[in-house]
Amino acid sequence: MTEPAVRIRGLHKHYGSLEAVAGLDLDIAPGEIFALLGPNGAGKTTTVEILEGYRKRSAGEVSVLGHDPAHAHRDWRERIGIVLQSSADETPLSAREYIAHVGSFFPNPRDTDEVLESVGLAELAGQRGKTMSGGERRRLDVALGIVGNPELLFLDEPTTGFDPEARRSFWTLIERLKGDGTTILLTTHYLEEAEHLADRVGVIAHGKLVALDTPTGLRGGMEGAIVSWREGGKHREKRTTKPTEFVHELAKKHAKADGEIPGLAIRRPSLEDRYLELVGHQGRTEE
Repeated sequence: MTEPAVRIRGLHKHYGSLEAVAGLDLDIAPGEIFALLGPNGAGKTTTVEILEGYRKRSAGEVSVLGHDPAHAHRDWRERIGIVLQSSADETPLSAREYIAHVGSFFPNPRDTDEVLESVGLAELAGQRGKTMSGGERRRLDVALGIVGNPELLFLDEPTTGFDPEARRSFWTLIERLKGDGTTILLTTHYLEEAEHLADRVGVIAHGKLVALDTPTGLRGGMEGAIVSWREGGKHREKRTTKPTEFVHELAKKHAKADGEIPGLAIRRPSLEDRYLELVGHQGRTEE
């Protein structure tokens, strides 16, 4: 059997009395796009930083591309790419110069112009990083993460600051990288992004993995349909396995008016609905 690109067993990370990661087990297969989801403070960023070799673990076993990242050397780092949450520094170099410079540190870098095109910076190739907008610098971050042609790419909130068109273009790039055999570990707050890109999704809460499945499989964990409507000037929702019967009862309540149910909509549960259910923050008014 092929060894996992990432293998985690019994991972713990403590900060004094705070247990940020509480016994995590996870395998990520080579060539897989894996999305790790969770609210702020859930432990996902700590987990990713341990995998990247930037943070020490308190206990457990970790293998990334066959090596313990806590003791990995330069040849291992040349095989991974990292896009951090923070934006690229305001470099005086142009985008082309900066990407080519970073690429020179790797044994088999991608073509600089190809990278510029893939992240939507081709027309800004001569512009200095320090004069770019926040969204443009974020694209530069992504370019720096992929120029080394990594076997494993860590993407921590990669499309923050992207407009919808740029986000869709980025998705195409990620799908292309997967087609080339790159393994990708993605964290994102955009549930649509995870649903579109990920082969599997893991949801982490309070330092523990509370769900692990395909996006379709996670959605399947919620039965029935969600009926939404407006009542008394407020948005209301109800999940039910009998939506037709429930709508019929709602219609009776509105019969004294014109019989119409304001804002009526019926939909199947989404990945976002399942995610909110798992992390315990529905934040919605229900019947």
